[in-house]
Amino acid sequence: MFRHFLKATAWTMAKDGRAEDYPYEIDEQLKDFESSVSSVTTMLQKLMAMPRNDLTQKMDPLDQAKLDLMSVYTLNSLFWMYLVTQGVNPREHGVRQELERIRTYMNKVKEITDKKKAAHLDKGAAARFVRNALYDAEEAEFRRKGSKKAADTTADRSEFKRPKRS
Repeated sequence: MFRHFLKATAWTMAKDGRAEDYPYEIDEQLKDFESSVSSVTTMLQKLMAMPRNDLTQKMDPLDQAKLDLMSVYTLNSLFWMYLVTQGVNPREHGVRQELERIRTYMNKVKEITDKKKAAHLDKGAAARFVRNALYDAEEAEFRRKGSKKAADTTADRSEFKRPKRS
């Protein structure tokens, strides 16, 4: 919509030689705006070309929610821009509350995503770490005696015994 308007305006100005109808200072901004509208149009065309079921069946529920929120937010933002071009104050329109509601849900999805990315505590590893970090003299003595007994029994079973030194 905006793209067609900009092209028609540029064509009319070029045809009539009226390049001075708008301030030269906004020329770069208009080019940036046209580029942005073009990229949004391209993305929307890609999204709309693929059937929704094909798109969502490969996604987990969290990604589906992200896609839905992005789509709704984009549509409402475009409607906000449309209202501005029509001279309507969007802050006094119902679209403002809708955008705030969508932002609330986007923040909830972000919290869930952040919780998924957060490090999980391995309770078993933490227990072993604490157990090994705390030194217990009695347990160390028990382990030492247990390992000597095990070494003695395996030494007695071997075919080749070393003579004991005295």
